[in-house]
Amino acid sequence: MTAILNVHERVIEAPAAAVGALLDRLSAVDDPIFPTPAWPRMRLDGPLTVGAAGGHGRIRYRVTAYEPGRRVRFGTLPGDGLDGFHELTVEPLGAGRCRVCHVLDIEVRGLDRLQWACVIQHLHDTMVEEIFDNIERAAADGVAHPVRWSPWVRLLNRLGWARPEAIATPAAARLIRTSLDRTDYEDAYRMELLPGLPRDPAAWTGILRGGFPVLAEADGELLLNVNTAGLTAHASILIDERYVTLSTAVKADSLHAQLYLGVVKRVHPFMARTMFRRTHRKLALTAPSAGERSRALSLRASVSRSSDAG
Repeated sequence: MTAILNVHERVIEAPAAAVGALLDRLSAVDDPIFPTPAWPRMRLDGPLTVGAAGGHGRIRYRVTAYEPGRRVRFGTLPGDGLDGFHELTVEPLGAGRCRVCHVLDIEVRGLDRLQWACVIQHLHDTMVEEIFDNIERAAADGVAHPVRWSPWVRLLNRLGWARPEAIATPAAARLIRTSLDRTDYEDAYRMELLPGLPRDPAAWTGILRGGFPVLAEADGELLLNVNTAGLTAHASILIDERYVTLSTAVKADSLHAQLYLGVVKRVHPFMARTMFRRTHRKLALTAPSAGERSRALSLRASVSRSSDAG
């Protein structure tokens, strides 16, 4: 076994109480500090309390200690190859300053030592610094020197990005389900709608890369005309509370179109998944950070209160 102690800390120009309040929202729907949507969000099977289990991405853990506003510790789960804990603490340094510290104390064995050195450590260090960046964005006046991704981290992020899941055309995709009198081919793929990703289906038309005409829009669904080579083809982008879904429906109008469809059916699934995944990641990497979203919500709430008072 190899013992690993990894420590990050940063002085934040904000009261410890303000930063502690952000810490208490870890894993919540409005989590202001975990670095989504560039990374998989932290999920727990219940509120942030001792015993809650979950993780982010493939990393699994359980809350083993929690002092509201001050400290939260996550213990690793058996079988993950990483035995130990990681902990986030807030320490007051006066009326308007505090120190945030993240400690990872684990033991790794066998090939997991190589995985830690080549992959996990690089991702871990970047994510922790992004958590600190988000704390500064949400509680202080912004970040003077935000963390920059190394080329290796960018590559790891791209390789590890989630892939579209093949599903049946959703019942909620009413526009595409009723757009053709018959279908000779159809498919649908969905991906998680991460915090910060656009909720307007029009923002996702880059998946198709063609500037196709819009046929209709209703109830979070956008229907596009993607006719080609004698095929009557429609594509739908549907946004709901959890997913963005890309659906396709095709009708072959002639013998020539049927032959062409035989080729399309072999190529289309790969192309659709590839373009969907690429667009999903691009929008995630250009979306406002968790700290920026939290700061914007706080400012809007402050303006609203001022207006109500006036």
